Amino acid sequence: MPGQVVVLGARGRFGRAAVAAFHAAGWRVRALARTNIDSGAAETFTGDAFDATTLVAATRDADVIVNALNPPYPRWRHDLPRLSANVIAAAQATGATVMIPGNVYNYGADMPQRLDERTPQRPTSRKGRLRCEMEQSFARADVPTIVLRAGDFIERQKTGNWFDSHITAKIDRRRLMYPGPLDRVHAWAFLPDMARAMVGLAERRAGWARFEEFGFAGYSLSGGELVAAIESAAGQSLKVNGLPWPLVRLAGMVVPQFREVAEMSYLWRVSHAIDGSKLARALPEFRPTPLAVAMAEALADSYSDPAQAIGAGAPPAPINPPISVR
Repeated sequence: MPGQVVVLGARGRFGRAAVAAFHAAGWRVRALARTNIDSGAAETFTGDAFDATTLVAATRDADVIVNALNPPYPRWRHDLPRLSANVIAAAQATGATVMIPGNVYNYGADMPQRLDERTPQRPTSRKGRLRCEMEQSFARADVPTIVLRAGDFIERQKTGNWFDSHITAKIDRRRLMYPGPLDRVHAWAFLPDMARAMVGLAERRAGWARFEEFGFAGYSLSGGELVAAIESAAGQSLKVNGLPWPLVRLAGMVVPQFREVAEMSYLWRVSHAIDGSKLARALPEFRPTPLAVAMAEALADSYSDPAQAIGAGAPPAPINPPISVR
């Protein structure tokens, strides 16, 4: 049943989606952000999540706490443990269930192609180890916790993720960039769908173990399949370029963010897909958005010239076959 949810990091991409999804499902929503946000869907609470007292105050009377706090990559080692400790303190003070949007960093570069809740977590990156430590801190604290694990996000709003800031950034010039070989499978999640699934899990949280993990299957697409889906939605063929990873690594010697991005480059070389069987059993009525619909939605604002907008003008041009990018 709907109750009181507090979304931490409500200005971020997952936090924003969670606010919208819980509001649409009839929950009372309180949104915490460092700076004021304009949201007609939520009661807003401005404060710093690094302040434990503030966080406890913000989560008063919460039934569910969505931990969408996500500091910049270079700050993870310093910030994730502090933020986790404060969220745990808030959950212990209220008795709320913590919900965490998880990722596949935990599994490492040697991960199998199919990932589920029983897949051993053997991180091979700093960020993977930090994510494992963060999740384990909630399990050790015996705080009711649900991790919903997904791949990279696809969404309409431009938030600096791989899909909008790199892959489709130049689609209005009929160009795409794909950061790996086009024959490798990569896990994707349509962000509004993932947020809806989190609401469904929140409404069925009673009776589960104190720490539960669910995989969000989303779309398991090779690079070629993603390109084809984008071209179909755009109604035109597109030129595909690769990403010069050696230059990214070189830039990482000076710019910490580039170093952190380069560390995760294996995700584009190692095929991986998320098994959503457990989530399907928990939410049998959940219906994901078809890929074609999600892609059209995600690309709706991608053209600077309205005449080139998705769905405008002539019928779709023939779709290019996949181009191998090495």
